[in-house]
Amino acid sequence: MKNANTGKKHLCYVDSPIGKIGIAEDGEGISNLLFSHEEPDADMVVEETPLLANAVAQLKEYFGYKRQNFDLPLSMHGTEFQIAVWKALRSIPYGETRSYKQIAEQIGRPKATRAVGLANNRNAISIIIPCHRVIGSDGALVGYGGGLPVKDYLLRLESRYVVDKKLHILDDDIKTMDDVDKHTW
Repeated sequence: MKNANTGKKHLCYVDSPIGKIGIAEDGEGISNLLFSHEEPDADMVVEETPLLANAVAQLKEYFGYKRQNFDLPLSMHGTEFQIAVWKALRSIPYGETRSYKQIAEQIGRPKATRAVGLANNRNAISIIIPCHRVIGSDGALVGYGGGLPVKDYLLRLESRYVVDKKLHILDDDIKTMDDVDKHTW
């Protein structure tokens, strides 16, 4: 779906630890996330909208350990099966992973492991729909549109936050070493 006013998708870019990321919206919601090696579609025009500004802010918070879940309207376009997979991906908690088989079982299609992988590959809104949290049944990192190094980075980012938060290393009330003395462990 394209923006009703212009017939084009709006696109803006944000610098991140994994390179420049493009975010697009189509008037209904966020429709695409592009990694630095991906070219925008011909129907995309670089123009920031309030929704894209919000998406940029949320991505910056995510990379800055300040956001675990995205609160953005999404415009997902795919088959009924693909959309079911993408919704299941959104239920994977931050800092955790699931196998393709677990996602297939979650959506009631336990033998559709390969189809889940293909749906994962067609996810146009990576990171926000966290397909990076899906791994092989043996724990191996397999397939990711942004590349395996990016998938590895995102999983480490999330797991570091979870571990550090449990250890109170990233508590918001600890800004300096003086605050450590005040904190009750």
